[in-house]
Amino acid sequence: MQGNEASGISKTLGDFVAGASWTEVAAQSHEAKRSILNFFATSLGSAFDPAVSVALRTLAPFSGAATSAIIGRTERLDALCAAFVNAISANLLDYDDTHPDTIIHPAAPVAAPVLALAEARKLPGRDVLTAFVLGVEIECRIGNAVSPGHYARGWHITSTCGIFGAAAASAKLLRLPAERIANAIGIAASQSSGVVENLPTAAKNVSVGNAARNGLFAALLAAEGYAAAPRAIEGPLGWARAMADEPNLQRLTRRLGETWEVAKNTYKPYPAGIVFHAVIDACFRLRSRLEGRLDQIASVTVAGSPLLLARGDRAVENERDARVSIHHSVACGLWIGAAGVEEFSPARVFRPELVRLRRKVKAELDASLPDGAARVTVLLLSGETLSETVMSPRGSLADPLSDRDIEAKLRANLSLGGSDWDAERLIDAVWRLDTLDDITALVNQSGRGGRIAQPSTTEPFPSNMEGRS
Repeated sequence: MQGNEASGISKTLGDFVAGASWTEVAAQSHEAKRSILNFFATSLGSAFDPAVSVALRTLAPFSGAATSAIIGRTERLDALCAAFVNAISANLLDYDDTHPDTIIHPAAPVAAPVLALAEARKLPGRDVLTAFVLGVEIECRIGNAVSPGHYARGWHITSTCGIFGAAAASAKLLRLPAERIANAIGIAASQSSGVVENLPTAAKNVSVGNAARNGLFAALLAAEGYAAAPRAIEGPLGWARAMADEPNLQRLTRRLGETWEVAKNTYKPYPAGIVFHAVIDACFRLRSRLEGRLDQIASVTVAGSPLLLARGDRAVENERDARVSIHHSVACGLWIGAAGVEEFSPARVFRPELVRLRRKVKAELDASLPDGAARVTVLLLSGETLSETVMSPRGSLADPLSDRDIEAKLRANLSLGGSDWDAERLIDAVWRLDTLDDITALVNQSGRGGRIAQPSTTEPFPSNMEGRS
């Protein structure tokens, strides 16, 4: 396990993570709490989804000491297995946080191992927040360096870059010295994986779970003396060259410690791919203008960027498809006038009137519109047209969700997900996270036995689960 002395990017990142203290990250702590609160909200919404239950049932016989909570449930696993399951749960509903520059969903692969490890070691809240902020910084900076070509090549960026955040954050919690943090990052490079082609299946969730678990595993190996190549990221045969067309390595380290990626984080008001939010918002506006004339719609045209069309111009075969469908986004916004978890459930997705409306929707390319924007035009039977363009949808940096919005999201998802965890205690604990001497109180919220709802009717491994996520 002998290795060369760390140098290059791994050393730079290792030095940064090792040297950063609560004082350096405290100004980012409120945004970190918002992200962690949203992480709990999304996890609670899918706590009893079959995909989560299958993963839990599969891992339980192989788990070590049951040190760490499964969010929304009474079961416990060891930290590695809990990190895997909780990362799946957080990412499953396509409702998690989003870093706009990369479309990484930062919290799922980082918060899951941080919370699992911190609970197992009974660590204080400030340590958790410090590690979380640093993990998000590392994963998003690495994502910046290989975007946008990385995703276009077929790599699922939340998984492939999330593992670096998980490794760095876990190494910080373990209080490793800089050299071993650098090695944890290098070890993570050998485990980075996840492909876009698998997004319509449960294999997508496996890669997010692996990012969380294997990032923690990388840190644990580094703690025991495992070493990695000093230039595992930037070397001629390193991660960045393998994963990107032309990596911009300067974006990895430019103004490191001066600007913070967590400050750019956004939170979804709708459980759908981030590029569909502008479609939904435009349809909400159009619905108010139609004034009861929904039955007079002849056709609907949605214009947007190549990404919007590539991810969303699809037939809807199940509720997972609906989450990444231009056509169902229109149906939610125009016909239902709502776009919450229930609007993407099988009971809603296959209502005949929604099926009929989806058939009237067509997508067209407008390369002048950036990713995340959309123009929706409704043609009525009378020949009248109405159009709305949304450049910055609700939840974006230009129109962010408030703290109260995220709290409401958690309450609603807890109810829909069927957990008996105490929403108010959990919300209060997250906002007070930096004052907790032991984060056990954060993850011990169960009231009566872990479940108050009937099982989801969702198939454990649906044929289509997500688009760009």
